[in-house]
Amino acid sequence: MAQKKPDSVTVNPIFARPGEETSAPKFKLNDGQMLPETAYQIVHDETMLDGNARLNLATFVSTWMDDYANRLYSETFDKNMIDKDEYPQTAQIEQNCWRILADLWHSPNPEGTIGTSTVGSSEACMLGGLALKRLWQHKRRSEGKSVDKPNLVMSSAVQVCWEKFCNYFDIEARLVPISEEHKCLDGFELEKYVDENTIGVVAIMGVTYTGMYEPVKQIAAKLDEIQSSTGLDIAIHVDAASGGMIAPFIQQDLEWDFRLERVHSISTSGHKYGLVYPGLGWVVWRERQWLPEDLIFYVSYLGGDMPTFALNFSRPGAQVVLQFYLFLRLGRDGYAKVQQASQDVALYLSSNIAEIGPFELWNDGSDIPVFAWRLKEGHTDKWNLYDLAERLRTKGWLVPAYPMPDDLANLTVERIVVRNGLSMDLADNLLTDIRRETAYLEQLSAPMPRESEHPGFHH
Repeated sequence: MAQKKPDSVTVNPIFARPGEETSAPKFKLNDGQMLPETAYQIVHDETMLDGNARLNLATFVSTWMDDYANRLYSETFDKNMIDKDEYPQTAQIEQNCWRILADLWHSPNPEGTIGTSTVGSSEACMLGGLALKRLWQHKRRSEGKSVDKPNLVMSSAVQVCWEKFCNYFDIEARLVPISEEHKCLDGFELEKYVDENTIGVVAIMGVTYTGMYEPVKQIAAKLDEIQSSTGLDIAIHVDAASGGMIAPFIQQDLEWDFRLERVHSISTSGHKYGLVYPGLGWVVWRERQWLPEDLIFYVSYLGGDMPTFALNFSRPGAQVVLQFYLFLRLGRDGYAKVQQASQDVALYLSSNIAEIGPFELWNDGSDIPVFAWRLKEGHTDKWNLYDLAERLRTKGWLVPAYPMPDDLANLTVERIVVRNGLSMDLADNLLTDIRRETAYLEQLSAPMPRESEHPGFHH
């Protein structure tokens, strides 16, 4: 009997053309060619094993766009965003987009601000962080002081991109622990973490673990107090990966953006609640002075003399085009309706999950449409939220369970991210499955067997 080779992919005989091999190596190039129809079918069948993106409630990333967006995507996927001389109109569209964001975020001087697109909000965060570091270095050198030990202050619940930033660019990450009393960075005891080597403070509009907003205005007020007592003038970068495209539309009175003078830069994800396919991020500086000129490169070998500030070089321009398409198509009213619909679903889900006996909410989705819950303390030793996540996965739902960050690492939560496309009808189906699987687990007479302590999703 024929045996499947682990290092090859097989071709279904019905798809193979005369003269073609019936298998192809996985880990090296085949000697011969394959017809495009056959190669397509193999790859198509391989990706068929992926999950249903609509049922993936772990990711923040957009998984659907309309037919006109898909048409634009296919027309512009060959554009290289870095080549502004060859694609000047795409470069202008990029500038249109970050100017729109600067306006949304209440820039006090639209003509004096500056921004750029990025591959995602992780790159945008790193650019914001690099600007903070370079400005700190300039100031320290002008005062004849050492620049050896920069630090960045942020919550222990920051997205991993900030830990990467500190690791890659030799910065001490000063993580302010969250707790039951202080569920996010809120300024409490901030004076213990900042000093003359602090390049800035990161405030998060939509914590990855739970979806909560950190109170940027409260953090800024605390930094004002610290400056009054110590003279330390410390800037804020707002990581608004999600909230930057939520708050301007459905929480317009919330002061978190450039209305606060201490906020020097803001980053967001176009491919999250900006509603664009991955990957796209944005970063905008309140004023041109907060982006040091010596971080900008001018390249002439693509034609012209083009300024660039990015960690990546060549990258897609199509997503930038799609962002402008959505800005035109939806406007303020359209974005408000889309984001409000997502929040309505989040609040509906969280209120119903709160009524299921074993659970209590950590937050309810009233910031960004993301919420988390936990098992009531001491409720059971027969099962945990990892077991519920595994049970839901058998129904097609990806609803992650994971431990909270340091100082709360013994606390496990489960989280739902509501994105455009999760309708009230789908939410009802999800609730039915959560209730059914919870009831199953509650009937266990012995602990649920498991292969590892924490199966499934990990941050």
